[in-house]
Amino acid sequence: MNKSFLTAFIIFIAATVQGQSYIGFGTDNYNGVHGVISNPANIVDSRFKSDINLIGVSGLIGNDYYSAKFGDILKDDFDFDDDGTKSPKNANNAYGNVDILGPSFMFNINSRNSLAIFTRGRVFFNVNDINGDTYDNISNEFDENEDFNVNEGDYQMSANAWAETGITYATVLMDQEQHFLKGGISLKYLMGYGNAYSSGKNIVIDYDADGSGTTGSIDSQGEIAYGNSDNITNDFEDYEFVKAADGFGVDLGFIYEWRPNFADYTVTDKDGNPYAPKDINKYKLKFGLSLTDLGSLKYDGPENAYDITNSISEDDFDNEEGFEDKLNNLYTQIRSGNASKAVLPTALHLNADWNLNNHFYLNLNSDLSLTSKSNSNTNSIANIVSLTPRFESKWFSFYSPVSYV
Repeated sequence: MNKSFLTAFIIFIAATVQGQSYIGFGTDNYNGVHGVISNPANIVDSRFKSDINLIGVSGLIGNDYYSAKFGDILKDDFDFDDDGTKSPKNANNAYGNVDILGPSFMFNINSRNSLAIFTRGRVFFNVNDINGDTYDNISNEFDENEDFNVNEGDYQMSANAWAETGITYATVLMDQEQHFLKGGISLKYLMGYGNAYSSGKNIVIDYDADGSGTTGSIDSQGEIAYGNSDNITNDFEDYEFVKAADGFGVDLGFIYEWRPNFADYTVTDKDGNPYAPKDINKYKLKFGLSLTDLGSLKYDGPENAYDITNSISEDDFDNEEGFEDKLNNLYTQIRSGNASKAVLPTALHLNADWNLNNHFYLNLNSDLSLTSKSNSNTNSIANIVSLTPRFESKWFSFYSPVSYV
């Protein structure tokens, strides 16, 4: 069952590794209401008078521990251990982001003001600074019959699922021939649907394959803490899909356009009044800056911490069925309390878009995490820099992003 799950997990990685959230489309001038995700200023001076979205899905999962060729994954005889490449190191990391844009719409109130209302469902998880050798040995249930000693140090893991209902307002701040500036803000009501996290401090694990003659022994030291929302119980196996927390979030953004040929886009109406057609991109260069996901969720739930300084047999370790049972029955609980708040994946987005000609563009985008991966119960986006050439038109666009993660 574990190998089947991991195979499905890697397939999902291969299928969705191309985006932070709607990469390429997020910077298209015809992205409509999707533009609020990366920068709320996008919706004003949009190429659309209005835009309605029913459903959109974007995802990104990645890690620096395991890789496999996409073609091999699709084979019937694919074997997780034999057909993939493992790259264990002292601090392996994994992350995931699924972003569902539900029923949403935007419309231009007039040439200088726009409004959007949107719904989103989101799932984030982060695994930071896990020692790959430790994971290899524990996942193999110490069946290599070889001694090992690992200084795990500190680690952080967190997962959070929530929904958002938001309203976005954007306006033109400056329109002076060659120089055009707009700004926007999104206010979001957050509904938390589940949260779990764990952290470790100064962890050292020493495994002796011949520790007690017939079975190995495990010496360990350090501290492990974990917490979860109340709707996740029984060693995280039972989950009830109900709203478990409330919170608020904010997104802010600005976009500047350099329009050296603004006069070329100015026409007159039948009364002789000058105006610029709405469906034409007027910039040569466009620069965007935004802050997203400022906020947090406070769940009701427990947090427990354990001193894992002990020497136990391998059999005792294997006989305990779950993570919680191992901690409660083999180690010493040192404190308990309320779960800490779940911090959203606050991020800074920098974007530059070069209009090569009427339909061809070159976009440089950076998504940078502003949360520390060493903080407990804190989600972080992957730091990604993407260079995306694109062909753009009203009814069809094509993107070819090249990303460094």
